[in-house]
Amino acid sequence: MAKTATETTRQEPQAHDGAGLHLHMRTLHPAVPVPYFTMEEMTSTAHAATARLPSAPPARDLLYYGGLGALTVAGALEWPVALAVGGATWLLRSGRKEKQSSGAKR
Repeated sequence: MAKTATETTRQEPQAHDGAGLHLHMRTLHPAVPVPYFTMEEMTSTAHAATARLPSAPPARDLLYYGGLGALTVAGALEWPVALAVGGATWLLRSGRKEKQSSGAKR
């Protein structure tokens, strides 16, 4: 059985032909307003946001709690012990500050 010339030239549809499917797509490009901020608006917003933040702790407190954390990382203290010492110190200092501020108001 010999193949004819028409059988050898017949080709299957290629993948890039879409296999007979036609997909119609719609794109939407809505107008999006871009806000314009002036320098005064930016600075007033930044000042209002930073006014609500608590003040920075004193350098002495940063040094104490940083040293406590360093001892924990180095392995000289276990983290539950460091947490207990730091928490107790914070409670004692905040209680002392409240007594000082209430005594000054009288």
